Amino acid sequence: WEHYLSCDGSPDPTVLQEINTFMSLWRDDQNEDVQLVMEKGEQVLKLIEKLQFLLLDTPPSEITEKETSQYQESILELENLLHQKYNGATEHLLKVTNMSEDSESGNMQAVIKNKNVTFCIWANLEKKVRCKNHVFCGAQHGFDLPKSLAVSSVAVRILHTHYDHVSPLWLQENSNSRADRNETEEEMEKKSGILDTPPQGMWLIFSMQHGKILDPLMHEETNGKEEVMTDKNIVDLQQFMLVGGVYHIDALQLPPQAKQVKDWMMVELLDVGLEAYPYPPEEPEDATHPPIHITLRLSDNVMYFEDPLIARWDPAGQQWRTDGISNVTYDTQEKSVGFEMGAFYAVALLQDAHLNMPYRAWELQPTAMDEALLTITTVFATIQIKIKGYRCMLSSVVVEEKEVLSHVTGKWLSPADLRAVLKKAGVNIFPGEYSHKYVSVNKKVSPRVDGFPFYVVFTSVTFSSMMTCCAGGGGKCTSGLLSQGILLKASFFLPSEHLKADSVKDWSLYMFDGQKAQKLKITETSEAFSEELEEESEFHSTLYHMLKDFASKEAIAKVEATSFLFTDVVYHLLLTTRVLTYS
Repeated sequence: WEHYLSCDGSPDPTVLQEINTFMSLWRDDQNEDVQLVMEKGEQVLKLIEKLQFLLLDTPPSEITEKETSQYQESILELENLLHQKYNGATEHLLKVTNMSEDSESGNMQAVIKNKNVTFCIWANLEKKVRCKNHVFCGAQHGFDLPKSLAVSSVAVRILHTHYDHVSPLWLQENSNSRADRNETEEEMEKKSGILDTPPQGMWLIFSMQHGKILDPLMHEETNGKEEVMTDKNIVDLQQFMLVGGVYHIDALQLPPQAKQVKDWMMVELLDVGLEAYPYPPEEPEDATHPPIHITLRLSDNVMYFEDPLIARWDPAGQQWRTDGISNVTYDTQEKSVGFEMGAFYAVALLQDAHLNMPYRAWELQPTAMDEALLTITTVFATIQIKIKGYRCMLSSVVVEEKEVLSHVTGKWLSPADLRAVLKKAGVNIFPGEYSHKYVSVNKKVSPRVDGFPFYVVFTSVTFSSMMTCCAGGGGKCTSGLLSQGILLKASFFLPSEHLKADSVKDWSLYMFDGQKAQKLKITETSEAFSEELEEESEFHSTLYHMLKDFASKEAIAKVEATSFLFTDVVYHLLLTTRVLTYS
């Protein structure tokens, strides 16, 4: 419906005929002007995002295998076509180098960029050894070439795509290999509840097996055998996440140059298109060749909490590797990274996907009717997310008492979009399917724990449904104490009270293990943990019924009037951040 109302002439990417027509028309378009290609590229990226969102957000029961295969194939074709057009635009620029000739060196250099991509192109027209290094003005990327390249008809391109169209090829291949394994009916039932981002309206998944309730996010099956990486140079994309996009660093053959003949501009056309310049050249195996030194200026819109890992893409193995990269230096002040590589590669910067986990503390507080504030404190940052109605907004990210990432704050988004924005900016507070292997957490978060602890999901439901009169949280006082349950803090108040951040002071501790819920005598400041109950308190079958006993009739009436859309957003954020188990 949104696509229909936009009326912008773009195709519906889910309709195969429309998307094929769109790609065919652009493939036949001979206009290789780089600005036009970049503008068209923005439209292509939006189409890719729509298809990726459909694959991520659609419940398995609502999408067929044929549709899934069609969307994946369309994504790959769009990505390939876009990169082909980038190559065509690069070739066009290199044919008319006189338009961007540097008066000092006599060589050609150009920097062209928008929010999605940056073209840095240098052509070696003078072929002088003294001009073997260069820094691109406007991008601050640079290189230092071996002497053999400095006297050759070579061009260097650093194409920085702020998105990643490389890693998904590896991830998709890995997914397909898992799908090919023989799965029993029982495994299929368990797998049906595994979603990194829960679909709209998903609450509790009930299973008749053993009379248990399955937790759709915490009971994650790896379907038997786990793949063990024996090559230490292969980057484990379950442990590391790519941040800041991909840098395609290429050495290219200089194409024939355009010549001015009277009023005509003439250029020789070759059938081969854009050609790579071979380096190192094919010589005996014992021959040595100097490395290429590269300097990259990192984006201000991305957070690197630790020195990033530099990796190169291996097209043959379809994986990121660290061999071939050496002498890495990271300048925190200048926010730049330098390294050497033995050949020209596509490179990326990666960081530990779990460096913000486990969380130090979290709090979820209502601020008005159908409004709330979720605060998550990690080792490196404090993240605040506002929730209102059916949307959420990144309110602030504070690192070392300074607010950062202002370009993504203050925008109302869906929970899925907010997750994508934060991960792209390098702030990952969303545990994945295999995060339990890399984060030291209690047994209760293990995907293979006996009994399938549904209390994690049930507690999320409780808080999301009672947000009008109840605040909750966790932290030092609630961590590392239980292996088969949840210990958390909660506070109750009149629904007429309008709360502000950090306004809740009267916290009580509650414990729920799936069988009973109880209020504890200890407080946040207690030195030792004890399961001794609060005086005159009673056991309850669920946390929900216990919280109702502490709430007034007025509060319960407000709870019943809470918007179900607001409740759903709160529930999704609790599950995707998994604050109940990763704190």
